Amino acid sequence: MRSSAVVSGVLALVLLVLVAVGWPPLLSLDRSVVEALHRSALAHPGFTQVNRVLTDWVWDPWTMRALAAAATVLLWWRRERRAALWVAGTSLLAAGFQQTLKALVGRERPQWAEPVDSARYAAFPSGHAMTAAVTCGLLLWVLALHWRDEWRGWGALAGAALVSVLGVGWTRVYLGVHWPSDVVEGWLLGWCWAAAAVLTYRWSERRGAARRPPGEDGGGAGSGGSRMGERG
Repeated sequence: MRSSAVVSGVLALVLLVLVAVGWPPLLSLDRSVVEALHRSALAHPGFTQVNRVLTDWVWDPWTMRALAAAATVLLWWRRERRAALWVAGTSLLAAGFQQTLKALVGRERPQWAEPVDSARYAAFPSGHAMTAAVTCGLLLWVLALHWRDEWRGWGALAGAALVSVLGVGWTRVYLGVHWPSDVVEGWLLGWCWAAAAVLTYRWSERRGAARRPPGEDGGGAGSGGSRMGERG
């Protein structure tokens, strides 16, 4: 996980620089892809409507944040309060970072004479893509630590998470509200953010265990969090 976090972070930085300087080959590729997909969206209104439902309801950032909030409540109820605060804090910080980066880059969204959807704020990175990647990564981490060994449906759940992350990126480009590089940046940043959060959590748990006096089992409100660090 550490290697993938570093690789995704480096690639995200490279893509950020290319977008910021307006590298012509990247801009040309972005334009050619969105123009082709926009023609398809105009020609197939039924399929376009399906994409709008998916992007506005099923994979909307607020849907993802609601899932993260539910995971936070569940962890808190299980007295795993460190983990609960970690999930909530990671989600909130990711949202703040995403909006800050949008404002700093200030990239305009694609403009159309006949738009099939609309979106506000700057384009880069895609908030839908980044939020989905962060949320699905955190949820899979939490579920794996508790139920992966006992639940046979784990593979299906991991597949659903992957489809959600990739699918929401597709809808944003197909509906003409994002450039492909916006979505790729959202995926890269989202995975890097989620992986860094998990790695930092594990490090904090190991550090806490090393400081614990001999014979102390770390019971009480923080015991669930310690178990998560050991199993992770």
